Amino acid sequence: MSKRQNHREEVFVKILDAAEVEFGLKGYNGASLQHIAERAGLPKPNIIYYFQSKANLYKQVLDQTLMGWNDLFDKATLEDDPAVVLDSFIRVKLKQSFEKGGASRLFAMEVISGALHIGDYLKEELRPWFSSRVELLQAWMDAGKMRQCDPASVIYMIWATTQHYADFEAQVLALSGIESLGDEDLQRIGDTVSSIILAGCGLTLPAKD
Repeated sequence: MSKRQNHREEVFVKILDAAEVEFGLKGYNGASLQHIAERAGLPKPNIIYYFQSKANLYKQVLDQTLMGWNDLFDKATLEDDPAVVLDSFIRVKLKQSFEKGGASRLFAMEVISGALHIGDYLKEELRPWFSSRVELLQAWMDAGKMRQCDPASVIYMIWATTQHYADFEAQVLALSGIESLGDEDLQRIGDTVSSIILAGCGLTLPAKD
């Protein structure tokens, strides 16, 4: 990869990271390309060159967030152990909530506002993905790998529980009397959330050697 290409990618990522923070703090209407440029340490024309408009930049930030959330579960197949897959999915989602809480809050704000900018994505891309994962969970149930339950609700439960620690971070910290969540908290919360959800699905993790 050329130095020029490396530089372009670095600038692209820097803009996306700054935009994620700015949109997360102020929402779509409150954020401005000028403030995003200042946060990224770049001239405003650079933002326009790479993304053309605030609306396009906002959509790119949301797309990046959504693509990263469900990647692990996306690769699961009928042959996999549902306990291992769901445990890993839960822990990865929790880790993302701890480390990229702004992205989760931004997504929540967008959906609460009516999903004006990602409505097409939800219908055309996320819905087929969601349907395929519901079918996989049902296939695991039909194969006797997990108990019968509503597969859609299992996915909603995982999303809601793991993203709570990002969307309601201020409340979690205030009630816990701490300033931030660390690795020990991630392990403890992951153990609790995973064990409860797996138990509800009639699953237990295989014993480690």
